[in-house]
Amino acid sequence: MSEQTDPSKLIAFQGSPGAYSDMACRAVYPDMATLPCASFEDTFTAVKEGRAQYAMIPVDNSSAGRVADIHHLLPDSGLHIVGEHFQGVNHQLLGVPGAELSDISVVHSHVHALSQCRKYLRDNGLRPVVHADTAGAAAEVASLGDKTQAAVASRLAGEIYGLRSLAQDIEDAEHNTTRFLIMSREPIDPDPDDGPVITSMVFRVRSVPAALYKALGGFATNGVNITKLESYILDARFTVAQFYADIEGHPDHRPVRLALEELGFFSREVRILGVYHASPFRQGAPVGGL
Repeated sequence: MSEQTDPSKLIAFQGSPGAYSDMACRAVYPDMATLPCASFEDTFTAVKEGRAQYAMIPVDNSSAGRVADIHHLLPDSGLHIVGEHFQGVNHQLLGVPGAELSDISVVHSHVHALSQCRKYLRDNGLRPVVHADTAGAAAEVASLGDKTQAAVASRLAGEIYGLRSLAQDIEDAEHNTTRFLIMSREPIDPDPDDGPVITSMVFRVRSVPAALYKALGGFATNGVNITKLESYILDARFTVAQFYADIEGHPDHRPVRLALEELGFFSREVRILGVYHASPFRQGAPVGGL
């Protein structure tokens, strides 16, 4: 990436060049350059400070579950969700030039990538070593130049760091998919009648009996589908829980508006994080491979 690249043509991600988030950026915005960042906080800051137009943030994986810390960070990021992307993830076992599969004893990667290949690693007697991201692990393996060391990472990471693929598609699950959220400084307001829409929010219910049951009752009575609901603790005494939810529909739709009104009545706080078009993946379109 050139330092002179127009920030409006940049999309930020957490990780090193060649990370799966980097590849997701390229899949969604092939005409934009990518900006690697050391942490999720740095990724958000790059967009808030105008050094990038968007941030590509992984939130869930079909094999490994939710990405740690993301739901704590999203509400305070200062950004808005403007899109989503579902991406198939195909892990490669990458070694240094001249290495053979029989040489490998240690494998480096992100904890999620290692967990997604747990069976393969166990069956082949390979010892996992956790790194901050997959591409960073590939970079370290390349720098070591040790034939006994390998990385679980993307094909792109192998190309960038001069590693060779010793085994392809080693993930345990046949359909290993990651959901990404696309974040921006400014929210969007998609046409509620122009295709399916997702509304994402966080809320905290009042501390009264059956508050969550009552708060969510409006979605049931108004026929609004909740596609995701997660809770996480905010305080050290484990007494305050915040909920993250994705629902189908636009707040301008009457059923959604009524459901949100009921949610607000039983909640201490409701914050909309984004209203955006649903990915075609939700309607059965295939995911792209990485």
